[in-house]
Amino acid sequence: MDTYSKNVEVRWSDLDPNFHLRHSVYYDWGAYARLSFMQDKGITAASLVQLHLGPILFREECVFKREITFGDKVIIFVQLSKSRVDGSRWSMRHEIYKNDDTLSAIINVDGAWIDTIKRKLAIPPEHIRLSFEDLPRSADFEWELPR
Repeated sequence: MDTYSKNVEVRWSDLDPNFHLRHSVYYDWGAYARLSFMQDKGITAASLVQLHLGPILFREECVFKREITFGDKVIIFVQLSKSRVDGSRWSMRHEIYKNDDTLSAIINVDGAWIDTIKRKLAIPPEHIRLSFEDLPRSADFEWELPR
């Protein structure tokens, strides 16, 4: 896959008192883009419940570059920036652009999979690992060996 992106719409309720996007909306959009990718690859909420598996985040940070306001056209690109070979841990980068060419924010997340019954980190089944490997990779992508 060359790119993965999701278009989002700025709603009036997304704005702060200064009429630009509230900081928490960026994080919501990142989660929406990640989960949309999973859904598009067949990793549904129902399938994760059956597998007793769920994605978790260890770190989530946003670097704000340009403000987004009501009426801006917004697209989010998602890339895999790091992954363990077994798919147990991963990092993603989300680049949020407004009006086609203005980089407005970069979200970086570090995550893993958790067994929802044992409440311990888990290695995902092969079909999930392969789906994540299909996510476009950042220019600085790196494989990480399991510890």
